[in-house]
Amino acid sequence: MAYSNFTLDTALGAFDLEEVDAPGIFAASEPVKPSELLTTVLERNVPLAFAIGTEKAKSELIVAFVLVELREHFERRISFFSGIDFNVDAEDGLTGVCDFLVSLSPKQFYLEAPALILVEAKRDDLTAGLGQCVAEMVAAQRFNAEEGNDIACIYGTITSGIDWLFLKLEGKKLYIDMNAYQISQCDTILGILASMVAQKA
Repeated sequence: MAYSNFTLDTALGAFDLEEVDAPGIFAASEPVKPSELLTTVLERNVPLAFAIGTEKAKSELIVAFVLVELREHFERRISFFSGIDFNVDAEDGLTGVCDFLVSLSPKQFYLEAPALILVEAKRDDLTAGLGQCVAEMVAAQRFNAEEGNDIACIYGTITSGIDWLFLKLEGKKLYIDMNAYQISQCDTILGILASMVAQKA
């Protein structure tokens, strides 16, 4: 089994998690104004990614740029990875490739704990990615604990590039924000991601 094989139901059962519907859980996050560069990039790339319509195009043309902006916002004190193997516990199915992963470590050549945000890019149906994202969040929780760098919360994002859905894992409680945010609200999305990095969400 691997991350991609989990549904929300199977992930909740396998890892004994309690699901908490939490509409607006991230609504209080302070918006972060995107740079002129990101604004220009999104103006160019969003229509193109939408027209191409593939998960890969949306990842490369939208999601990666948003995460680079997040790294710059924190003056490169965090790192982000794209398409990396994140094999934590094969016995429990916590293996596979993460679309994107953000770590609180500034080390960029290799992944160092604490892993903080897991981002899964999906073509359209965000809810279809819930199980995979949750399994990756559990893996990050274990990875951090094994490395002796445990943190209170792990966060997850499922995105089509256009729409963004956010999750929070605190101990065994999984909070799912029932509100989806659109890339036109880029300042809100960046603000939520920044609050995750600051562990204020």
